[in-house]
Amino acid sequence: MKPEANLTGLFVPLVTAFTDDLRLAPDALARLADEALSAGGARGLVALGTTAEAATLTTEEKRAVVRICSAACRAHGAPLIVGVGTNDTAAAITTLRELAESGDVAAALVPTPPYTRPGEAGTMAHFTALAEHGGLPLVVYDIPYRTGQSLSVRTLNALGSLPEVVGVKYATGAIDAAAMELLGSSPPGFAVLGGDDAVISPLLAAGAHGGILASSNVRTADYAELISLWQRDAAGPARRLGAELARLSAALFAEPNPTVIKGVLHAQGRIPSPAVRLPLLAASADSVRQATDLATARTHRAHHDAAA
Repeated sequence: MKPEANLTGLFVPLVTAFTDDLRLAPDALARLADEALSAGGARGLVALGTTAEAATLTTEEKRAVVRICSAACRAHGAPLIVGVGTNDTAAAITTLRELAESGDVAAALVPTPPYTRPGEAGTMAHFTALAEHGGLPLVVYDIPYRTGQSLSVRTLNALGSLPEVVGVKYATGAIDAAAMELLGSSPPGFAVLGGDDAVISPLLAAGAHGGILASSNVRTADYAELISLWQRDAAGPARRLGAELARLSAALFAEPNPTVIKGVLHAQGRIPSPAVRLPLLAASADSVRQATDLATARTHRAHHDAAA
Protein backbone atom coordinates (compact mmCIF):
# COMPACT_ATOMS: atom_id res chain seq x y z
CA MET A 1 0.00 0.00 0.00
CA LYS A 2 1.28 3.47 -0.88
CA PRO A 3 2.04 6.00 1.87
CA GLU A 4 -0.49 8.81 2.22
CA ALA A 5 1.27 11.67 0.48
CA ASN A 6 -1.75 13.69 -0.77
CA LEU A 7 0.23 15.44 -3.49
CA THR A 8 -2.42 17.71 -4.92
CA GLY A 9 -2.31 21.47 -5.40
CA LEU A 10 0.61 23.86 -5.59
CA PHE A 11 4.10 23.07 -4.32
CA VAL A 12 6.52 26.01 -4.40
CA PRO A 13 10.15 25.10 -5.17
CA LEU A 14 11.74 27.87 -3.15
CA VAL A 15 14.76 29.84 -4.28
CA THR A 16 17.69 29.92 -1.87
CA ALA A 17 18.11 33.50 -0.68
CA PHE A 18 21.69 34.77 -0.63
CA THR A 19 23.41 37.93 0.55
CA ASP A 20 25.41 40.05 -1.88
CA ASP A 21 28.54 38.13 -0.90
CA LEU A 22 26.79 34.81 -1.64
CA ARG A 23 26.21 33.66 1.92
CA LEU A 24 22.94 31.94 2.83
CA ALA A 25 20.28 34.43 4.04
CA PRO A 26 18.27 32.24 6.44
CA ASP A 27 15.84 34.90 7.66
CA ALA A 28 14.82 35.80 4.12
CA LEU A 29 14.34 32.13 3.24
CA ALA A 30 12.18 31.64 6.32
CA ARG A 31 10.00 34.60 5.28
CA LEU A 32 9.59 33.25 1.75
CA ALA A 33 8.56 29.87 3.13
CA ASP A 34 6.03 31.38 5.51
CA GLU A 35 4.57 33.69 2.85
CA ALA A 36 4.10 30.83 0.39
CA LEU A 37 2.17 28.74 2.91
CA SER A 38 0.11 31.54 4.48
CA ALA A 39 -0.84 34.38 2.15
CA GLY A 40 0.21 32.38 -0.90
CA GLY A 41 -2.01 29.42 -0.19
CA ALA A 42 0.45 26.79 -1.41
CA ARG A 43 -0.18 23.17 -0.48
CA GLY A 44 3.47 22.58 0.36
CA LEU A 45 7.10 23.44 -0.37
CA VAL A 46 9.97 21.91 -2.28
CA ALA A 47 13.46 22.44 -0.86
CA LEU A 48 16.71 21.83 -2.73
CA GLY A 49 15.24 21.70 -6.21
CA THR A 50 16.87 23.14 -9.32
CA THR A 51 15.33 26.52 -8.45
CA ALA A 52 17.15 26.40 -5.11
CA GLU A 53 20.57 26.15 -6.81
CA ALA A 54 21.07 22.95 -4.85
CA ALA A 55 24.06 21.95 -6.98
CA THR A 56 26.10 24.85 -5.55
CA LEU A 57 25.09 24.53 -1.89
CA THR A 58 27.42 22.98 0.66
CA THR A 59 26.27 20.02 2.73
CA GLU A 60 25.73 22.25 5.77
CA GLU A 61 23.82 24.83 3.69
CA LYS A 62 21.55 22.08 2.37
CA ARG A 63 20.83 20.95 5.91
CA ALA A 64 20.08 24.53 6.93
CA VAL A 65 17.67 24.99 4.02
CA VAL A 66 15.85 21.78 4.92
CA ARG A 67 15.65 22.84 8.59
CA ILE A 68 14.18 26.23 7.68
CA CYS A 69 11.64 24.79 5.26
CA SER A 70 10.74 22.00 7.70
CA ALA A 71 9.99 24.53 10.41
CA ALA A 72 7.67 26.48 8.11
CA CYS A 73 5.87 23.35 6.98
CA ARG A 74 5.42 22.16 10.57
CA ALA A 75 3.96 25.53 11.54
CA HIS A 76 1.43 25.36 8.70
CA GLY A 77 0.75 21.62 8.72
CA ALA A 78 2.06 21.40 5.16
CA PRO A 79 4.09 18.70 3.42
CA LEU A 80 7.73 19.24 2.53
CA ILE A 81 9.34 17.65 -0.53
CA VAL A 82 13.14 17.66 -0.71
CA GLY A 83 15.16 17.37 -3.90
CA VAL A 84 17.69 14.55 -4.03
CA GLY A 85 19.51 14.93 -7.33
CA THR A 86 22.31 12.47 -8.03
CA ASN A 87 23.25 9.77 -10.51
CA ASP A 88 24.84 7.68 -7.74
CA THR A 89 22.23 5.24 -6.44
CA ALA A 90 24.13 4.41 -3.25
CA ALA A 91 24.67 8.09 -2.39
CA ALA A 92 21.01 8.82 -3.03
CA ILE A 93 19.99 6.05 -0.63
CA THR A 94 22.26 7.52 2.06
CA THR A 95 20.73 10.99 1.58
CA LEU A 96 17.19 9.61 1.63
CA ARG A 97 17.84 7.77 4.89
CA GLU A 98 19.22 10.93 6.51
CA LEU A 99 16.11 12.86 5.43
CA ALA A 100 13.82 10.09 6.61
CA GLU A 101 15.38 10.16 10.08
CA SER A 102 14.26 13.77 10.55
CA GLY A 103 10.60 12.77 10.34
CA ASP A 104 9.72 16.09 8.67
CA VAL A 105 9.97 15.18 4.99
CA ALA A 106 6.87 13.97 3.16
CA ALA A 107 8.66 12.87 -0.01
CA ALA A 108 11.85 13.22 -2.02
CA LEU A 109 11.94 14.65 -5.55
CA VAL A 110 14.42 12.49 -7.48
CA PRO A 111 15.35 12.95 -11.14
CA THR A 112 16.02 10.24 -13.63
CA PRO A 113 19.79 9.71 -13.16
CA PRO A 114 21.29 12.66 -15.06
CA TYR A 115 24.24 12.46 -17.43
CA THR A 116 24.71 8.70 -16.90
CA ARG A 117 21.62 7.93 -19.01
CA PRO A 118 21.20 4.36 -17.70
CA GLY A 119 18.26 3.54 -19.97
CA GLU A 120 14.75 2.70 -18.85
CA ALA A 121 15.71 -0.65 -17.32
CA GLY A 122 18.51 1.00 -15.36
CA THR A 123 16.17 3.78 -14.29
CA MET A 124 13.69 1.19 -13.00
CA ALA A 125 16.46 -0.54 -11.07
CA HIS A 126 17.63 2.82 -9.64
CA PHE A 127 14.19 3.79 -8.35
CA THR A 128 13.44 0.27 -7.14
CA ALA A 129 16.57 0.40 -4.99
CA LEU A 130 15.65 3.86 -3.67
CA ALA A 131 12.11 2.69 -2.90
CA GLU A 132 13.29 -0.41 -1.08
CA HIS A 133 16.14 1.11 0.89
CA GLY A 134 15.65 4.88 1.13
CA GLY A 135 12.81 5.01 3.63
CA LEU A 136 10.94 7.92 1.99
CA PRO A 137 8.11 8.27 -0.52
CA LEU A 138 9.48 9.28 -3.92
CA VAL A 139 8.39 11.71 -6.62
CA VAL A 140 10.06 10.92 -9.95
CA TYR A 141 11.40 14.02 -11.70
CA ASP A 142 10.96 13.46 -15.44
CA ILE A 143 12.82 16.31 -17.16
CA PRO A 144 14.55 14.98 -20.28
CA TYR A 145 16.22 18.22 -21.33
CA ARG A 146 18.22 18.23 -18.09
CA THR A 147 18.76 14.49 -17.65
CA GLY A 148 19.37 13.58 -21.30
CA GLN A 149 16.91 10.69 -21.14
CA SER A 150 13.21 10.36 -21.91
CA LEU A 151 10.89 7.96 -20.11
CA SER A 152 8.04 6.17 -21.82
CA VAL A 153 4.54 6.18 -20.35
CA ARG A 154 4.95 2.45 -19.77
CA THR A 155 8.04 3.05 -17.63
CA LEU A 156 6.42 5.93 -15.73
CA ASN A 157 3.42 3.75 -14.92
CA ALA A 158 5.73 0.92 -13.86
CA LEU A 159 7.54 3.36 -11.57
CA GLY A 160 4.18 4.58 -10.28
CA SER A 161 3.29 1.02 -9.36
CA LEU A 162 6.23 0.78 -6.94
CA PRO A 163 4.85 1.06 -3.38
CA GLU A 164 6.97 4.07 -2.38
CA VAL A 165 6.63 6.07 -5.62
CA VAL A 166 3.81 8.55 -5.06
CA GLY A 167 4.08 10.92 -7.99
CA VAL A 168 5.92 12.40 -10.94
CA LYS A 169 7.00 15.94 -11.66
CA TYR A 170 6.24 15.89 -15.36
CA ALA A 171 8.43 18.36 -17.22
CA THR A 172 8.92 16.95 -20.70
CA GLY A 173 8.37 20.30 -22.41
CA ALA A 174 5.23 19.24 -24.24
CA ILE A 175 1.60 18.31 -23.83
CA ASP A 176 1.40 15.55 -26.43
CA ALA A 177 -0.05 12.09 -26.92
CA ALA A 178 2.29 10.68 -24.25
CA ALA A 179 1.14 13.25 -21.69
CA MET A 180 -2.50 12.48 -22.40
CA GLU A 181 -1.85 8.75 -22.16
CA LEU A 182 -0.09 9.20 -18.80
CA LEU A 183 -2.92 11.31 -17.39
CA GLY A 184 -5.43 8.67 -18.48
CA SER A 185 -3.55 5.61 -17.27
CA SER A 186 -1.54 6.48 -14.14
CA PRO A 187 -1.89 4.06 -11.20
CA PRO A 188 -3.96 4.90 -8.11
CA GLY A 189 -2.04 6.98 -5.58
CA PHE A 190 0.37 8.27 -8.26
CA ALA A 191 0.06 12.05 -8.63
CA VAL A 192 0.97 13.77 -11.89
CA LEU A 193 2.36 17.21 -11.04
CA GLY A 194 3.11 19.67 -13.82
CA GLY A 195 6.64 21.02 -13.94
CA ASP A 196 6.61 23.15 -17.10
CA ASP A 197 5.35 26.49 -15.85
CA ALA A 198 4.26 28.00 -19.16
CA VAL A 199 1.93 25.09 -20.00
CA ILE A 200 0.63 24.24 -16.53
CA SER A 201 -2.88 25.50 -17.30
CA PRO A 202 -3.62 23.08 -20.18
CA LEU A 203 -1.98 20.22 -18.27
CA LEU A 204 -4.30 20.91 -15.32
CA ALA A 205 -7.23 21.05 -17.74
CA ALA A 206 -6.24 17.59 -18.94
CA GLY A 207 -6.25 16.18 -15.41
CA ALA A 208 -2.93 16.88 -13.66
CA HIS A 209 -3.19 16.86 -9.87
CA GLY A 210 -1.20 20.06 -9.30
CA GLY A 211 2.19 21.55 -10.00
CA ILE A 212 5.73 22.17 -8.77
CA LEU A 213 6.25 25.56 -10.36
CA ALA A 214 9.28 27.83 -10.05
CA SER A 215 7.24 30.82 -11.21
CA SER A 216 5.04 30.48 -8.13
CA ASN A 217 7.84 32.00 -6.05
CA VAL A 218 6.56 35.29 -7.47
CA ARG A 219 2.75 35.13 -7.58
CA THR A 220 2.04 32.19 -5.34
CA ALA A 221 -1.61 32.96 -4.67
CA ASP A 222 -2.42 33.24 -8.38
CA TYR A 223 -0.84 29.88 -9.21
CA ALA A 224 -2.67 28.27 -6.29
CA GLU A 225 -5.89 29.83 -7.56
CA LEU A 226 -5.25 28.55 -11.08
CA ILE A 227 -5.02 24.98 -9.80
CA SER A 228 -8.14 25.46 -7.70
CA LEU A 229 -10.11 26.84 -10.64
CA TRP A 230 -9.34 23.83 -12.83
CA GLN A 231 -10.14 21.46 -9.97
CA ARG A 232 -13.53 23.19 -9.65
CA ASP A 233 -14.11 23.01 -13.44
CA ALA A 234 -14.23 26.82 -13.66
CA ALA A 235 -12.85 26.73 -17.20
CA GLY A 236 -13.44 30.34 -18.25
CA PRO A 237 -11.66 32.04 -15.36
CA ALA A 238 -8.99 29.33 -15.39
CA ARG A 239 -8.19 29.93 -19.06
CA ARG A 240 -7.92 33.69 -18.55
CA LEU A 241 -5.70 33.40 -15.49
CA GLY A 242 -3.67 30.62 -17.11
CA ALA A 243 -2.95 32.73 -20.18
CA GLU A 244 -1.78 35.62 -18.02
CA LEU A 245 0.45 33.42 -15.88
CA ALA A 246 1.92 31.79 -18.99
CA ARG A 247 3.18 35.22 -20.07
CA LEU A 248 4.68 35.74 -16.63
CA SER A 249 6.37 32.32 -16.73
CA ALA A 250 7.86 33.05 -20.15
CA ALA A 251 9.35 36.26 -18.78
CA LEU A 252 10.68 34.54 -15.67
CA PHE A 253 12.41 31.91 -17.81
CA ALA A 254 13.88 34.37 -20.33
CA GLU A 255 17.25 33.62 -18.73
CA PRO A 256 18.40 30.51 -16.83
CA ASN A 257 16.29 29.61 -13.79
CA PRO A 258 16.23 31.07 -11.11
CA THR A 259 18.11 34.21 -12.17
CA VAL A 260 15.10 36.29 -13.27
CA ILE A 261 12.96 35.04 -10.39
CA LYS A 262 15.61 36.17 -7.92
CA GLY A 263 15.84 39.52 -9.69
CA VAL A 264 12.09 40.04 -9.32
CA LEU A 265 12.04 38.95 -5.68
CA HIS A 266 14.86 41.39 -4.94
CA ALA A 267 13.08 44.20 -6.80
CA GLN A 268 10.03 43.49 -4.64
CA GLY A 269 12.15 43.71 -1.48
CA ARG A 270 11.56 40.07 -0.57
CA ILE A 271 15.17 38.85 -0.66
CA PRO A 272 18.32 40.84 0.20
CA SER A 273 20.10 40.24 -3.10
CA PRO A 274 19.48 38.86 -6.60
CA ALA A 275 22.83 37.05 -6.37
CA VAL A 276 23.27 33.58 -7.83
CA ARG A 277 26.32 31.32 -7.70
CA LEU A 278 28.49 30.42 -10.66
CA PRO A 279 28.09 28.99 -13.20
CA LEU A 280 24.87 31.04 -13.19
CA LEU A 281 25.09 34.76 -13.87
CA ALA A 282 22.65 37.35 -12.56
CA ALA A 283 19.80 38.18 -14.95
CA SER A 284 19.94 41.33 -17.05
CA ALA A 285 18.16 44.47 -15.89
CA ASP A 286 15.84 44.33 -18.92
CA SER A 287 14.70 40.77 -18.18
CA VAL A 288 14.11 41.60 -14.53
CA ARG A 289 12.18 44.77 -15.38
CA GLN A 290 9.90 43.01 -17.87
CA ALA A 291 9.17 40.16 -15.48
CA THR A 292 8.63 42.52 -12.54
CA ASP A 293 6.02 44.45 -14.54
CA LEU A 294 4.14 41.20 -15.27
CA ALA A 295 4.51 40.07 -11.67
CA THR A 296 2.73 43.11 -10.28
CA ALA A 297 0.64 44.91 -12.90
CA ARG A 298 -2.43 42.69 -13.19
CA THR A 299 -2.58 40.70 -9.97
CA HIS A 300 -5.72 42.38 -8.70
CA ARG A 301 -7.46 41.99 -12.04
CA ALA A 302 -6.50 38.31 -12.11
CA HIS A 303 -8.15 37.74 -8.74
CA HIS A 304 -11.23 39.65 -9.88
CA ASP A 305 -11.52 37.52 -13.03
CA ALA A 306 -10.95 34.33 -11.08
CA ALA A 307 -13.74 35.17 -8.67
CA ALA A 308 -16.17 36.09 -11.44
